[in-house]
Amino acid sequence: MQHIAVIDYGMGNLRSVSKALETVSNGVPVEVTSDPERILSASHVVFPGQGAIRSCLAEVQRLGLTDVIRQVAAEKPFLGICIGMQLLMTHSDENGGVDGLNLFAGHVHHFDMNAAPHLKVPHMGWNQVHQTISHPLWKNIELDSRFYFVHSYYVKPNDDKVIAATTEYPAKFTSALYKDNIFAVQFHPEKSHHAGLQLLKNFVNWDGQP
Repeated sequence: MQHIAVIDYGMGNLRSVSKALETVSNGVPVEVTSDPERILSASHVVFPGQGAIRSCLAEVQRLGLTDVIRQVAAEKPFLGICIGMQLLMTHSDENGGVDGLNLFAGHVHHFDMNAAPHLKVPHMGWNQVHQTISHPLWKNIELDSRFYFVHSYYVKPNDDKVIAATTEYPAKFTSALYKDNIFAVQFHPEKSHHAGLQLLKNFVNWDGQP
């Protein structure tokens, strides 16, 4: 039976994510779970998260979900959100450095506010997301729509071809990535009102083809 799995590893606003998905799922069940079998059997998988990346990765590993995430990310429509995006990278500078899942080659860096000391870290609030590609998850979302962010680190992929959107704070950074059946965003669609719900609706209806 078709269902959407929201990976539960104790990190992230899981209730908000699941409720937002239920709003747009057209009756498709949404399940918050850490059960590998339920995740592997899902038609769509969401990998959310917030907090410290080292703690998040430690919980993923403790629950035995590392290989599960790698498998579903290779096979099913897969959406990473916030830390769930950063964990897909090769390495993060946070807390002295931590290796990620390396599904995207690249690094996670802290905002350099020496260049703009008037701006605050974390980057928190609404900001424009500039789509750089045409993708099914951008369907019916206007260019430069505003989404809600809460983060102190940003991803920098080695290959610009995987960038799906950029945002400025104050310099341009990557706010969405894509590759095959994977789409990942730095912002929180579950907190982003109409545009965020539209992105989640597009994900539920996505067959995983770019």
